[in-house]
Amino acid sequence: MYDVIVVGARCAGSPLAMLLARRGHRVLVVDRNSFPSDTVSTHYILQVGMARLRDWGLLDKLVATGATPVRRQYFSTALSGFAEIDGITETYAPRRTVLDELLVDAARAAGAEVLEKFTVTDLVWRDGRVVGVRGSSAGGHEQEFRAGFVVGADGRNSTVGNLVDAEYHRVVPPAGFFAYNYYDGLDWDFHHLTGRDLQWFGTWPTNDNQHLVAVMRRLDRFAEFRADVEGSFHQVIDQIVPEFGAQLRDSGRRAERFRVMRYPDNYYRRSAGPGWALVGDAGYHKDPFTGWGISDALVYAELLADKLHAGLSGAQPIDEAVREYEQSRDRRSASNFEFTCTIAELTPPPLHRAAYRAATSSELGLTQYFTLVGGGLDATEFFGRDNLQVLYDAAGTPTAERLFPAQP
Repeated sequence: MYDVIVVGARCAGSPLAMLLARRGHRVLVVDRNSFPSDTVSTHYILQVGMARLRDWGLLDKLVATGATPVRRQYFSTALSGFAEIDGITETYAPRRTVLDELLVDAARAAGAEVLEKFTVTDLVWRDGRVVGVRGSSAGGHEQEFRAGFVVGADGRNSTVGNLVDAEYHRVVPPAGFFAYNYYDGLDWDFHHLTGRDLQWFGTWPTNDNQHLVAVMRRLDRFAEFRADVEGSFHQVIDQIVPEFGAQLRDSGRRAERFRVMRYPDNYYRRSAGPGWALVGDAGYHKDPFTGWGISDALVYAELLADKLHAGLSGAQPIDEAVREYEQSRDRRSASNFEFTCTIAELTPPPLHRAAYRAATSSELGLTQYFTLVGGGLDATEFFGRDNLQVLYDAAGTPTAERLFPAQP
């Protein structure tokens, strides 16, 4: 009998298991994959996510994997900088084969049991409450495990979420798609994201001296892109920043196959119920444009661990504690969810354009902007009327060009 079973061992599930095991709880983590293994990802960890790894004692282990640090970020051609947030002065974009294995190992080291290549097929119920999981190993052997609580950390289209019939809410259809690959031979030492004509590209260093290079386009061009993936990929970069396109062709050596993905919906999903909870993309997902996915998984895994510990230790009823987790996650993430959905349209609205122009014209504006993209400033704060007034004043923005959010 376990205190908690976590379904899914990647960047939400393993940290949750690790934090609970460190507090003395008996935890089982199951995953249909074995580790190391890859998965589609932005790779990038924001400063707020790096701070979690540091506080858990895992940052040095990540640095030791050889991932290249990012100490400067470029957005479009006018915004360049980096914000120190919570003492973090550099960040990383590790391969998921590296990051996820590191997190799984940390869960094991903390005392959690990890069962790989185990696929959950059903939940065990008693008196309307989830009390365990059923599934099968790679060899087809069926097993059942019992626990006081079950958490789905199994990503989009979560098996746990589907089995408890967790409804979706605040669903925003996707605006675009992305494609990426890894390249050898590039000496770019930065995180760069820029766009033009409803298409964007980004590049950032990862492990093994490679760079991840990604392009983004509106969804109505998906079929055209798929007809010639490599040619379309290079076309996007050539059209946005020709010198980068030339460097990629002349010096870059494609290391793997292209990953091409239509974005799924942006959504929140009910994430707390009798004996169960959802964390990571299982309960809350948004467009990868802002790169918040991994960092949110780490941040809200920690929040859920705190609430589960409160329930397991008897400090408060566990279902009540986990409902508080869901409410807090939804409240804390709402502004960045809306911000991400807005800029993922690849056409910044007039308010955003006015704010960005002001941000490029003062040190205060640059600091605030890079604090926003690093996770240290809420989008509601950045785009708030009072804050924009300060930014416009610092930039000397003419009165006629000062735009503000509509009054509620």
